Amino acid sequence: MDAQLDEKALESTLAESLDDLTTDTKAVSETKAVSEDEFAEVVGGALEAVGGTLLFKMRVENGGDGEHVAAACIGDAGNRQFLLLTLPTSGGALKVETAARSTNPVAGIAAAYAGLMDAFKTAA
Repeated sequence: MDAQLDEKALESTLAESLDDLTTDTKAVSETKAVSEDEFAEVVGGALEAVGGTLLFKMRVENGGDGEHVAAACIGDAGNRQFLLLTLPTSGGALKVETAARSTNPVAGIAAAYAGLMDAFKTAA
């Protein structure tokens, strides 16, 4: 139950930090397609605001609709939480959720990717 509360608090904190970041880009993103650079800028600002680290980003086609997806983490080692940030390529609001609560198939890749990066750091 505490982990679930922490996830909700984390999502809420990120959503609040995004309000300031996305105010300037909402008018643009609601009227035209969102480029990868615009997505990277919004995600980078959001993660900087909460001390997060970008793991990877990609564009995913879902039927006829596409979306930008980024996986990120906050914290280290055993205290690490994984996040999923999504934005429709046609514009709209940036959605932030913890990977544990997400139904997006990309969410399952976040922890595996972070583990792979940890292994590479150890090997280097």
